[in-house]
Amino acid sequence: MRAVHVTAAGAPAALTPTELPEPAALPGQAVVRNTAVGLNFIDVYYRNGTYPAPYPLVPGQEAAGIVTAVGEGVEGVAPGDRVAYATQLGAYAECTAVPAAKLVPVPETVTLEDAAAVLLQGLAAHYLSHTTHPVAPGETVVVLAAAGGLGRLLVQLAAHRGATVVAVAAGKEKQETALAAGAHHAVPYEGFDEAVRELTGGEGAHVVYDSVGAATFETSVRALRRRGTLVVCGLSSGPVPPVDVELLRTCGSLHLTRPTLADHVPDAASLRAAAAELFRHVAAGVVRPDVRARLPLADAARAHALLEGRGTTGKVLLTP
Repeated sequence: MRAVHVTAAGAPAALTPTELPEPAALPGQAVVRNTAVGLNFIDVYYRNGTYPAPYPLVPGQEAAGIVTAVGEGVEGVAPGDRVAYATQLGAYAECTAVPAAKLVPVPETVTLEDAAAVLLQGLAAHYLSHTTHPVAPGETVVVLAAAGGLGRLLVQLAAHRGATVVAVAAGKEKQETALAAGAHHAVPYEGFDEAVRELTGGEGAHVVYDSVGAATFETSVRALRRRGTLVVCGLSSGPVPPVDVELLRTCGSLHLTRPTLADHVPDAASLRAAAAELFRHVAAGVVRPDVRARLPLADAARAHALLEGRGTTGKVLLTP
Protein backbone atom coordinates (compact mmCIF):
# COMPACT_ATOMS: atom_id res chain seq x y z
CA MET A 1 0.00 0.00 0.00
CA ARG A 2 1.04 3.62 -0.42
CA ALA A 3 2.07 5.45 2.73
CA VAL A 4 4.22 8.33 3.99
CA HIS A 5 7.19 7.41 6.16
CA VAL A 6 9.39 9.38 8.58
CA THR A 7 12.67 7.73 9.57
CA ALA A 8 14.04 10.56 11.74
CA ALA A 9 12.81 13.91 13.08
CA GLY A 10 13.26 16.74 10.63
CA ALA A 11 11.82 19.32 8.26
CA PRO A 12 8.86 18.61 5.96
CA ALA A 13 11.23 16.88 3.54
CA ALA A 14 11.49 14.09 6.13
CA LEU A 15 8.05 12.96 4.95
CA THR A 16 8.83 10.31 2.33
CA PRO A 17 6.25 8.56 0.14
CA THR A 18 6.85 4.83 0.19
CA GLU A 19 5.30 1.41 -0.26
CA LEU A 20 4.60 -0.63 2.88
CA PRO A 21 2.86 -3.96 3.47
CA GLU A 22 -0.86 -3.62 4.08
CA PRO A 23 -1.51 -4.15 7.81
CA ALA A 24 -3.30 -7.17 9.21
CA ALA A 25 -6.00 -6.93 11.86
CA LEU A 26 -4.41 -8.13 15.09
CA PRO A 27 -6.56 -9.06 18.11
CA GLY A 28 -8.58 -6.04 19.20
CA GLN A 29 -7.90 -4.16 15.97
CA ALA A 30 -9.75 -3.24 12.79
CA VAL A 31 -8.19 -2.33 9.45
CA VAL A 32 -9.60 0.86 7.92
CA ARG A 33 -9.20 1.77 4.25
CA ASN A 34 -8.84 5.52 4.56
CA THR A 35 -11.05 7.67 2.35
CA ALA A 36 -9.72 10.99 3.66
CA VAL A 37 -6.94 11.90 6.09
CA GLY A 38 -7.03 15.06 8.19
CA LEU A 39 -3.95 17.30 8.43
CA ASN A 40 -3.30 18.64 11.94
CA PHE A 41 -0.51 20.60 13.60
CA ILE A 42 0.11 17.70 15.97
CA ASP A 43 1.41 15.85 12.89
CA VAL A 44 4.14 18.50 12.64
CA TYR A 45 5.08 17.97 16.30
CA TYR A 46 5.57 14.24 15.70
CA ARG A 47 7.50 14.86 12.49
CA ASN A 48 9.90 17.48 13.86
CA GLY A 49 10.51 15.87 17.24
CA THR A 50 8.58 18.32 19.44
CA TYR A 51 6.66 15.26 20.65
CA PRO A 52 8.83 12.16 21.19
CA ALA A 53 8.02 9.42 18.72
CA PRO A 54 9.26 5.92 17.95
CA TYR A 55 10.94 6.41 14.58
CA PRO A 56 10.51 5.18 11.93
CA LEU A 57 6.80 5.94 11.85
CA VAL A 58 3.85 6.67 9.62
CA PRO A 59 2.47 10.00 10.92
CA GLY A 60 -1.09 11.25 11.00
CA GLN A 61 -3.79 10.69 13.62
CA GLU A 62 -7.08 11.46 11.91
CA ALA A 63 -8.93 9.75 9.07
CA ALA A 64 -12.26 8.33 8.03
CA GLY A 65 -12.98 5.34 5.86
CA ILE A 66 -14.40 1.85 5.60
CA VAL A 67 -13.53 -1.14 7.78
CA THR A 68 -12.08 -3.96 5.67
CA ALA A 69 -11.17 -6.50 8.37
CA VAL A 70 -11.44 -7.05 12.12
CA GLY A 71 -9.24 -9.02 14.47
CA GLU A 72 -10.06 -11.56 17.12
CA GLY A 73 -12.14 -10.27 20.02
CA VAL A 74 -13.51 -7.20 18.25
CA GLU A 75 -17.17 -6.49 18.95
CA GLY A 76 -19.39 -3.73 17.62
CA VAL A 77 -17.25 -3.13 14.52
CA ALA A 78 -17.61 -5.09 11.28
CA PRO A 79 -16.30 -4.99 7.71
CA GLY A 80 -18.19 -2.39 5.69
CA ASP A 81 -18.75 -0.04 8.64
CA ARG A 82 -18.22 3.69 8.10
CA VAL A 83 -15.83 4.83 10.82
CA ALA A 84 -13.41 7.56 11.82
CA TYR A 85 -10.53 7.80 14.25
CA ALA A 86 -8.49 10.64 15.68
CA THR A 87 -5.84 9.42 18.13
CA GLN A 88 -3.98 6.66 16.30
CA LEU A 89 -0.64 7.21 14.57
CA GLY A 90 -0.45 5.79 11.08
CA ALA A 91 -3.15 7.69 9.18
CA TYR A 92 -0.85 8.83 6.34
CA ALA A 93 -1.50 5.58 4.48
CA GLU A 94 -4.07 3.88 2.31
CA CYS A 95 -4.89 1.49 5.16
CA THR A 96 -4.38 1.71 8.92
CA ALA A 97 -4.76 -0.88 11.66
CA VAL A 98 -6.61 0.84 14.51
CA PRO A 99 -7.58 -0.44 17.97
CA ALA A 100 -11.33 -0.94 17.76
CA ALA A 101 -11.78 1.10 20.96
CA LYS A 102 -10.48 4.17 19.09
CA LEU A 103 -13.00 3.94 16.25
CA VAL A 104 -16.21 5.96 16.20
CA PRO A 105 -19.14 5.27 13.88
CA VAL A 106 -19.91 7.89 11.25
CA PRO A 107 -23.66 8.37 10.76
CA GLU A 108 -25.13 8.49 7.27
CA THR A 109 -25.95 12.17 7.86
CA VAL A 110 -22.21 13.00 7.80
CA THR A 111 -19.89 12.35 4.85
CA LEU A 112 -16.62 10.53 5.42
CA GLU A 113 -14.77 13.60 4.17
CA ASP A 114 -16.51 15.82 6.71
CA ALA A 115 -15.81 13.28 9.45
CA ALA A 116 -12.10 13.34 8.62
CA ALA A 117 -12.20 17.12 8.48
CA VAL A 118 -13.67 17.65 11.94
CA LEU A 119 -13.06 14.71 14.25
CA LEU A 120 -9.74 15.50 15.94
CA GLN A 121 -10.10 19.27 16.02
CA GLY A 122 -13.84 18.98 16.65
CA LEU A 123 -13.32 16.76 19.69
CA ALA A 124 -10.73 19.27 20.91
CA ALA A 125 -13.02 22.24 20.31
CA HIS A 126 -15.80 20.39 22.11
CA TYR A 127 -13.87 19.67 25.30
CA LEU A 128 -12.18 23.08 25.27
CA SER A 129 -15.53 24.90 25.11
CA HIS A 130 -17.62 22.46 27.16
CA THR A 131 -15.25 21.11 29.85
CA THR A 132 -11.88 22.89 30.07
CA HIS A 133 -13.78 26.18 30.28
CA PRO A 134 -17.53 25.70 29.93
CA VAL A 135 -18.41 28.71 27.81
CA ALA A 136 -21.49 30.49 29.16
CA PRO A 137 -23.90 32.95 27.54
CA GLY A 138 -22.69 36.52 27.80
CA GLU A 139 -19.01 35.67 28.20
CA THR A 140 -16.28 37.17 26.03
CA VAL A 141 -14.20 34.45 24.38
CA VAL A 142 -10.97 35.11 22.46
CA VAL A 143 -9.84 32.55 19.86
CA LEU A 144 -6.36 32.79 18.34
CA ALA A 145 -5.64 31.38 14.88
CA ALA A 146 -9.39 31.71 14.44
CA ALA A 147 -9.35 30.96 10.71
CA GLY A 148 -7.53 27.65 11.14
CA GLY A 149 -9.06 24.22 11.60
CA LEU A 150 -9.35 24.22 15.40
CA GLY A 151 -9.98 27.96 15.58
CA ARG A 152 -13.01 27.94 13.28
CA LEU A 153 -14.61 25.10 15.22
CA LEU A 154 -14.00 26.86 18.53
CA VAL A 155 -15.56 30.01 17.12
CA GLN A 156 -18.63 28.07 16.02
CA LEU A 157 -19.13 26.21 19.30
CA ALA A 158 -18.47 29.24 21.51
CA ALA A 159 -20.90 31.37 19.50
CA HIS A 160 -23.47 28.56 19.63
CA ARG A 161 -23.16 28.57 23.44
CA GLY A 162 -24.03 32.27 23.56
CA ALA A 163 -20.63 33.92 23.95
CA THR A 164 -19.33 37.05 22.28
CA VAL A 165 -16.41 35.74 20.24
CA VAL A 166 -13.35 37.84 19.41
CA ALA A 167 -11.32 36.19 16.65
CA VAL A 168 -7.60 36.86 16.31
CA ALA A 169 -6.26 36.20 12.82
CA ALA A 170 -3.54 37.47 10.49
CA GLY A 171 -4.76 39.48 7.52
CA LYS A 172 -8.12 40.59 6.23
CA GLU A 173 -8.94 37.33 4.44
CA LYS A 174 -8.49 35.21 7.54
CA GLN A 175 -10.39 37.71 9.67
CA GLU A 176 -13.28 37.56 7.22
CA THR A 177 -13.16 33.75 7.39
CA ALA A 178 -13.46 33.92 11.19
CA LEU A 179 -16.37 36.36 10.98
CA ALA A 180 -18.13 34.07 8.50
CA ALA A 181 -17.68 31.22 10.99
CA GLY A 182 -19.63 33.19 13.60
CA ALA A 183 -17.16 35.48 15.35
CA HIS A 184 -18.58 38.81 16.44
CA HIS A 185 -15.29 40.71 16.11
CA ALA A 186 -12.04 40.00 14.27
CA VAL A 187 -8.73 41.67 15.17
CA PRO A 188 -5.07 41.29 14.10
CA TYR A 189 -2.40 39.77 16.33
CA GLU A 190 -0.61 43.04 16.94
CA GLY A 191 -2.02 44.55 20.12
CA PHE A 192 -4.94 42.13 20.34
CA ASP A 193 -4.93 42.47 24.13
CA GLU A 194 -5.67 46.19 23.79
CA ALA A 195 -8.38 45.48 21.22
CA VAL A 196 -10.04 42.97 23.57
CA ARG A 197 -9.98 45.43 26.46
CA GLU A 198 -11.46 48.13 24.27
CA LEU A 199 -14.26 45.80 23.18
CA THR A 200 -15.01 44.84 26.80
CA GLY A 201 -14.92 48.28 28.40
CA GLY A 202 -11.51 47.62 29.90
CA GLU A 203 -12.42 44.36 31.62
CA GLY A 204 -10.84 41.78 29.31
CA ALA A 205 -11.93 38.31 28.24
CA HIS A 206 -13.30 35.48 30.35
CA VAL A 207 -11.17 32.97 28.42
CA VAL A 208 -8.47 33.06 25.77
CA TYR A 209 -7.86 29.95 23.65
CA ASP A 210 -4.23 30.26 22.52
CA SER A 211 -3.05 27.70 19.98
CA VAL A 212 -0.01 29.76 18.95
CA GLY A 213 2.07 29.42 22.10
CA ALA A 214 5.40 31.18 22.63
CA ALA A 215 4.80 34.20 20.40
CA THR A 216 1.44 35.16 21.92
CA PHE A 217 1.47 33.87 25.50
CA GLU A 218 2.19 37.19 27.22
CA THR A 219 -0.32 39.08 25.08
CA SER A 220 -2.95 36.44 25.83
CA VAL A 221 -2.33 36.92 29.56
CA ARG A 222 -2.86 40.68 29.20
CA ALA A 223 -6.13 40.12 27.34
CA LEU A 224 -7.77 38.38 30.33
CA ARG A 225 -10.01 39.86 32.97
CA ARG A 226 -9.68 39.20 36.68
CA ARG A 227 -9.89 35.44 37.36
CA GLY A 228 -9.91 34.76 33.64
CA THR A 229 -8.65 31.53 32.08
CA LEU A 230 -5.84 31.08 29.58
CA VAL A 231 -6.10 27.80 27.71
CA VAL A 232 -2.90 26.94 25.84
CA CYS A 233 -4.19 24.52 23.21
CA GLY A 234 -1.37 24.54 20.67
CA LEU A 235 2.23 25.52 20.09
CA SER A 236 2.41 26.57 16.45
CA SER A 237 5.07 29.23 17.22
CA GLY A 238 6.97 26.99 19.64
CA PRO A 239 6.65 25.88 23.28
CA VAL A 240 5.82 28.46 25.94
CA PRO A 241 8.91 29.14 28.13
CA PRO A 242 8.75 28.22 31.82
CA VAL A 243 6.21 30.39 33.63
CA ASP A 244 6.67 32.08 37.02
CA VAL A 245 3.38 31.25 38.77
CA GLU A 246 3.46 34.68 40.42
CA LEU A 247 2.45 36.04 37.01
CA LEU A 248 -0.97 34.49 37.54
CA ARG A 249 -1.39 36.35 40.85
CA THR A 250 -0.17 39.73 39.68
CA CYS A 251 -2.26 39.68 36.51
CA GLY A 252 -5.56 39.03 38.27
CA SER A 253 -5.60 35.59 39.95
CA LEU A 254 -5.67 33.94 36.54
CA HIS A 255 -6.18 30.30 35.67
CA LEU A 256 -3.74 28.59 33.26
CA THR A 257 -4.19 25.17 31.73
CA ARG A 258 -2.60 23.03 29.00
CA PRO A 259 -5.23 20.33 28.36
CA THR A 260 -5.09 17.20 26.21
CA LEU A 261 -7.75 15.12 24.49
CA ALA A 262 -6.72 11.91 26.27
CA ASP A 263 -7.67 13.36 29.66
CA HIS A 264 -11.12 14.42 28.43
CA VAL A 265 -12.07 11.26 26.51
CA PRO A 266 -10.10 8.60 28.39
CA ASP A 267 -12.10 5.56 27.25
CA ALA A 268 -14.12 4.22 24.34
CA ALA A 269 -17.48 5.15 25.84
CA SER A 270 -16.59 8.81 26.42
CA LEU A 271 -14.91 9.03 23.01
CA ARG A 272 -17.95 7.72 21.18
CA ALA A 273 -20.32 9.91 23.19
CA ALA A 274 -18.31 13.05 22.40
CA ALA A 275 -18.00 12.08 18.71
CA ALA A 276 -21.73 11.40 18.47
CA GLU A 277 -22.50 14.88 19.87
CA LEU A 278 -19.97 16.43 17.49
CA PHE A 279 -21.49 14.67 14.48
CA ARG A 280 -24.98 15.81 15.58
CA HIS A 281 -23.63 19.37 15.51
CA VAL A 282 -22.27 18.74 12.01
CA ALA A 283 -25.58 17.32 10.78
CA ALA A 284 -27.45 20.30 12.29
CA GLY A 285 -25.11 22.87 10.71
CA VAL A 286 -23.77 24.17 14.03
CA VAL A 287 -20.31 22.84 13.17
CA ARG A 288 -19.54 23.53 9.53
CA PRO A 289 -16.48 21.81 8.05
CA ASP A 290 -14.44 24.08 5.80
CA VAL A 291 -12.22 21.97 3.58
CA ARG A 292 -10.10 24.42 1.58
CA ALA A 293 -7.51 22.06 0.11
CA ARG A 294 -7.27 18.42 -0.87
CA LEU A 295 -3.77 17.15 -1.63
CA PRO A 296 -2.59 13.70 -2.68
CA LEU A 297 -1.01 11.71 0.13
CA ALA A 298 2.32 11.90 -1.69
CA ASP A 299 2.24 15.71 -1.24
CA ALA A 300 2.33 15.48 2.57
CA ALA A 301 5.63 17.40 2.72
CA ARG A 302 4.11 20.33 0.82
CA ALA A 303 1.07 20.21 3.09
CA HIS A 304 3.27 20.44 6.19
CA ALA A 305 5.23 23.35 4.73
CA LEU A 306 1.99 25.24 4.07
CA LEU A 307 0.70 24.50 7.56
CA GLU A 308 3.88 25.63 9.31
CA GLY A 309 4.06 28.76 7.16
CA ARG A 310 0.47 29.66 8.07
CA GLY A 311 -0.34 29.31 4.41
CA THR A 312 -3.59 27.46 5.06
CA THR A 313 -7.10 28.56 5.94
CA GLY A 314 -9.68 26.06 7.09
CA LYS A 315 -8.98 22.34 6.84
CA VAL A 316 -6.54 20.49 4.61
CA LEU A 317 -7.20 16.86 3.69
CA LEU A 318 -4.82 14.30 2.27
CA THR A 319 -6.37 11.80 -0.12
CA PRO A 320 -4.83 8.31 -0.33
